[in-house]
Amino acid sequence: MRKYFGTDGIRGRANGIITPELALKVGQAAGLVFQRGDHRHRVVIGKDTRLSGYMIETALVAGFTSVGMDVLLLGPVPTPAVAMLTRSMRADIGVMISASHNPYEDNGIKLFGPDGFKLNDEVEREIEALIDAELHTRLAGSSELGRAKRIESVHARYVEFAKRTLPRSVTLEGLRVVVDCANGAAYRVAPETLWELGADVISIGVEPDGFNINRDVGSTAPSALVEMVRERRADIGIALDGDADRVLIVDEKGHVVDGDQLMAVVARSWKEDERLTQPGIVATIMSNLGLERFLGGLGLGLARTAVGDRYVLEHMREHGYNLGGEQSGHIIMSDYTTTGDGLVAALQILSVVQRSGKPVSEVCHCFDPLPQILKNVRYRSGEPLRHDSVVTVIEQARGRLGQSGRLVIRPSGTEPVIRVMAEGDDRTLVAEVVDEVVEAVAKAAA
Repeated sequence: MRKYFGTDGIRGRANGIITPELALKVGQAAGLVFQRGDHRHRVVIGKDTRLSGYMIETALVAGFTSVGMDVLLLGPVPTPAVAMLTRSMRADIGVMISASHNPYEDNGIKLFGPDGFKLNDEVEREIEALIDAELHTRLAGSSELGRAKRIESVHARYVEFAKRTLPRSVTLEGLRVVVDCANGAAYRVAPETLWELGADVISIGVEPDGFNINRDVGSTAPSALVEMVRERRADIGIALDGDADRVLIVDEKGHVVDGDQLMAVVARSWKEDERLTQPGIVATIMSNLGLERFLGGLGLGLARTAVGDRYVLEHMREHGYNLGGEQSGHIIMSDYTTTGDGLVAALQILSVVQRSGKPVSEVCHCFDPLPQILKNVRYRSGEPLRHDSVVTVIEQARGRLGQSGRLVIRPSGTEPVIRVMAEGDDRTLVAEVVDEVVEAVAKAAA
């Protein structure tokens, strides 16, 4: 068990869990871990649009400069932009200040190594040990302190990077696109990229005020996008989350397309173009069984991992896959990026749409998903899944589903809840199984 890091960096209530003191210590600890060699070390720091980003950014700058690292401040940019710029600017470490799809009251700190990849568990444990250590003897001398400066060209660099993921022959001319930026980190770069590629762009969720990130907009609240697509008779809607590392699509009929369908679209396209480096893709235990069956029909496999895009990426790197992702819309294309990139994934979907000449509703409906029900059970402390009564109910539930369904029970990595998910061909049976497990867990957690 780790004290600070969860499945996606450090995350919690701003000025509650994520305090200036903690951010200062994270900067010092991460700075010391990534000081390797005699060169002048540097860190890039990006953020989303939360009010607390100013506070955390300032504290991180103090931490990094106090151990002798120079800081390059990127301002509001998507998480994948930080990952990309960490590599292209030859930084020793990258930091993204964001709580992703959470409300503005929360914030977080995501760290990237010099290769642009998220840190593994071993490095995070090393940083955690230093956070709780006494570091005053390891601070830089007065003449060795770091400097900090803002970089103004990062938006243009990321826009050009995103555009280059498509062949020069691809244009979005003739497409009316509604893009919902969740009042978050991509509020400038996403509309600009789509417009420069030729699309007729309608933007929503592009007026951040520090408090409205993810509020009734974005990939976790697509209703506003659905309404706008229908109202403006758009060809497609694109919904990003607060830090733009995930995406959902809305077709021209106003139907929401999740990450499983998007992975299916790209997998089929890349298989036809012989671009897949392995005969399959990587997804998590939460991806629908319908995706697995669809891929099987194409002669492709589905490797499953624990929930979290970092685990998807670790499996991709270890086994040579170049496509993976999550049902929630984290799509990782390692030919282009080192983390999920909502905008780049959307561009790949748009490219398939343009090439096919078919409406999005046809292109993005690859399979009929099996009935899948997910419920959360909140708990205060302890380990309710270890109770004998809960173990018995889970075993019985799995027996009832048999080979035609799946049951997944897991603690959340970001909040104190147990997630109970079941799927299968029989919706009634799936609902009964989930309710039985939820009731057992709730009693054990009471």
